[in-house]
Amino acid sequence: TERSRLLGSEDAAPASGRDPDQLDRQAARVRQELGELEQDIAGRQASLEAATAAKAEAERAALAEDQRLTAQLRAMADRREGLARLAGQVAAARSRVESAQAELGRLRESLAAGSERRARAQAEFTALENQVAGVEEGEESLDADYEAASEVLDSVLQEIADLKAAVNEGLRRRDALAARLEALKLGLDRKDGARHALEAGLGGVQGSLAAELTVQGGYETAIAAALGEVSEAVLVRDQATAAKVLQLLKDDDAGRASLLLASAGVEYGGSADAGQLPEGAQWAGDLLDGPAGHVPLVRHLLAATAVVDGMDAAADLVAARPGLTAVTREGDVFTAVSVTGGSATAPSLLEVQAAVDDAGRELSAVTAGLERNRFTLAAAEARRAGAQEAADAALDKLHESDARLAAVAERLGHLNSVLRSAVGESDRLAASLARAEENVAAEEEALAAITARLAAAQEVPVEQEPSTDHRDALARAASAARAAEVEARLSLRSAEEQLAATRNRVASLERAAATERRAREEAAERARRRRIQARRAAAVSAAVDLALRYVDISVDLARHERDQAEENRELRDRGLREIRQANDALARELADLTDNVHRDELARAQQRARIEAVETRSVDELGITPEALVAEFGPHVPVPVPAEESGDKWAVLRAPVDAGGQEIREGKPFVREEQEKRLRKAERDLASLGKVNPLALEEFAALEERHQFLSTQLEDLKASRRDLLDIIKEVDDRVQRVFTEAFEDTQAQFVRVFERLFPGGEGRLVLTDPADMLTTGIEVEARPAGKKIKRLSLLSGGERSLTAVALLVAIFKARPSPFYVMDEVEAALDDTNLGRLITIFEELRESSQLIVITHQKRTMEVADALYGVTMRGDGVSTVISQRLGAGV
Repeated sequence: TERSRLLGSEDAAPASGRDPDQLDRQAARVRQELGELEQDIAGRQASLEAATAAKAEAERAALAEDQRLTAQLRAMADRREGLARLAGQVAAARSRVESAQAELGRLRESLAAGSERRARAQAEFTALENQVAGVEEGEESLDADYEAASEVLDSVLQEIADLKAAVNEGLRRRDALAARLEALKLGLDRKDGARHALEAGLGGVQGSLAAELTVQGGYETAIAAALGEVSEAVLVRDQATAAKVLQLLKDDDAGRASLLLASAGVEYGGSADAGQLPEGAQWAGDLLDGPAGHVPLVRHLLAATAVVDGMDAAADLVAARPGLTAVTREGDVFTAVSVTGGSATAPSLLEVQAAVDDAGRELSAVTAGLERNRFTLAAAEARRAGAQEAADAALDKLHESDARLAAVAERLGHLNSVLRSAVGESDRLAASLARAEENVAAEEEALAAITARLAAAQEVPVEQEPSTDHRDALARAASAARAAEVEARLSLRSAEEQLAATRNRVASLERAAATERRAREEAAERARRRRIQARRAAAVSAAVDLALRYVDISVDLARHERDQAEENRELRDRGLREIRQANDALARELADLTDNVHRDELARAQQRARIEAVETRSVDELGITPEALVAEFGPHVPVPVPAEESGDKWAVLRAPVDAGGQEIREGKPFVREEQEKRLRKAERDLASLGKVNPLALEEFAALEERHQFLSTQLEDLKASRRDLLDIIKEVDDRVQRVFTEAFEDTQAQFVRVFERLFPGGEGRLVLTDPADMLTTGIEVEARPAGKKIKRLSLLSGGERSLTAVALLVAIFKARPSPFYVMDEVEAALDDTNLGRLITIFEELRESSQLIVITHQKRTMEVADALYGVTMRGDGVSTVISQRLGAGV
């Protein structure tokens, strides 16, 4: 085959035909050249070291000569610079002497002008000071008038505020009572037979009994329970009117009503069992009041009824006197044969009417009080207008007086400031003049000394310029040595590169020889494997021919077996078709039977569903099972007669009972027409009640839970409010205590500091409302020496500034701080006050650090360090600082 032919061919010769032994001989020759190159590099290295040493020696000699020459030139330059500096110092000293002499002349002229201004200011100040006494004469009486008018106005305003609060409270109470009265009246409007009779407008109907009666407070529930349905009765004139009302109720199907005949003519002659009641019990009829024509009727109904305090007392009373009916204040009714009571129910009409009457009386009282407060408020408003006019007039007069006094005081303060400034300026000019004279003498002495030094320096002879020839020769020698070193270094680098190339060539030849040997070994191995594979391919080719002959025989046998299988398959297909036809017929018959069964089951399921729906409706709508419904309410069972239709309110108590104590109900035969009429009436009653809410219990439970939650939250809020109020009170007490202590300390310090800044003066801090330390204000009273005024507005600008500084310093001393920052606080002060303030600064810096922004020279003189801002020539600001000595 093709594979045998390919394996039998010879492998191609290797691409490279070079001999490995010849490559090894070439590598040996190149390695010998490598040794010669290494010896040459050693010689070149020695030459480089010698050239480097020569270069270093030449550079050291050139550098030493250059340094010597530079030193000589620098010495000559320093001498010339010294002469120039001395000449400049002489010129500067001469300029300072001239400036000092000019400053001395200017100070003498300024001193003369300042003395003249001082004399003029003293004369004007003396003349104006004599005028101040006349302006201040009426000031005290105007202050008293204004304070009296202000007190009257404040009292009227306080009265108006109290009246407004009372009016607002009255309005709130009136609205609340009106809303409560309206809600209670809605409770009186009940949709029953009595209300229908009252609204019908029949003649002879005189109104509701509950509206006519007045029950002693606290006994409404007891009287309502004792009267029962009569408490909600309607008063009618006679029996005929009562018959008309009953016929109206029947015709309109409006329910039932109790009627009380006003014409009965019953006289109340006291209790039927007129014995003495035990302590704490009262006759029910004695607790009533109202029109003379109606009260006897009600008292007649309650002739045998007493009101007691509790159930024990009621039981004891009916046990002792069986003919009486005892009623507790809670509405429990006790007789000899029955007891009626329990938990509280909806309030009766009598109770609601009593609540309406109480609310109406309280509303009338509140409305009357509200009108009285409004009338009083109008009168107070009129008084306020008059008091306001009086206070405004007094204030205008006081302002006019203050303006006149302020003008005079301002002028006086200005003159005083001018005078103090003139005195201070004269003192400063005198001191500056003395310092200027001393400065002129010192500058003249310094000028003489520097002039003598310059003359002595100019007498010294000038040295000759040194020669540079030797330095230049040494520099050229050093340059030649550097060139020789570079040449030797380049030669060495060239030899080293040639050595590296030779080494690379040796390595390349050795690698080529090794590669050639490996290639020849691999070619021999491939030839051996090809021969083995060729022999294997020949054996496989012979085996394939034999296998093909056996395959042909197997194909013939398989074709014969396939034909027999086809015949068998056709026989089985015919049998299968017959079976499938029979199966289809049976399947159709099964489908018909299944459909019939499904229809029967569906009919039975529908019948069961209808039965279950009827049973479910019986349980859901009536609450009983179908069996019990038929057994207890079928047509064969007599229809029970309700107690309310019998007209006997004690019918329940008179009903017969069986041996087990259960009521034996009597009835009448079932008549469909009667029961349908009862059904229609019940449906109307149900419709009047409105839609039934099936979730009422759940909603009530949810609302009750919500109410409990909100009640708990409200209690938490109230507790939190109490806690917050306690905290606020503690904070207020703490603030009040801290403020009081700070005010007392500051006030004491202010008095001392003010006396130091204003010798002979008086200053103090006054609270505007000492009774309330949390809202009070603070007024500053300042009276400099020689003045009667205390208001800050009447002081001069400098005095106000100094007073403000006194207050700040008092605060600093009362409550010290680590440091203070003051921004030009002494800008408006003259020299005298400035000196006093500087003394205060000296005291403050004993315990604190002061940062003062100032333009005053005297303030700068007492500082420990000075910081200033100046502008350089390039327009950029820079900060300069100077720490002063302890003696400054």
